Amino acid sequence: VQLQASGGGLVQAGGSLRLSCKASGFMFSINTMGWYRQGPGKERELVATISSGGSTNYKDSVQGRFTISRDNAKRTVYLQMNSLKPEDTALYYCHLYLRRDNWGHGTQVTVSS
Repeated sequence: VQLQASGGGLVQAGGSLRLSCKASGFMFSINTMGWYRQGPGKERELVATISSGGSTNYKDSVQGRFTISRDNAKRTVYLQMNSLKPEDTALYYCHLYLRRDNWGHGTQVTVSS
């Protein structure tokens, strides 16, 4: 399993970023994918998930601002992040549970006030 995340960066509060996670090494289309994040001095937390059928789930604090989606043909899961806040600053990880937790290397999102 390989999960290659990209798209992070530095953005001002109120701005937007789109994260991408390119997956390989497993049957992407039948698996639930997720995004987690870990802020400075904080534990890793779930941000959003998307099932094989497209059902989504979000952390309360990002509901309405973030959108998770997937393109099975491209084996890629996305996280569109709008109205970003300084508290969204974190290292964002792509996640797959397949026999165990599988993590990408993370992509840094920094939101300045």
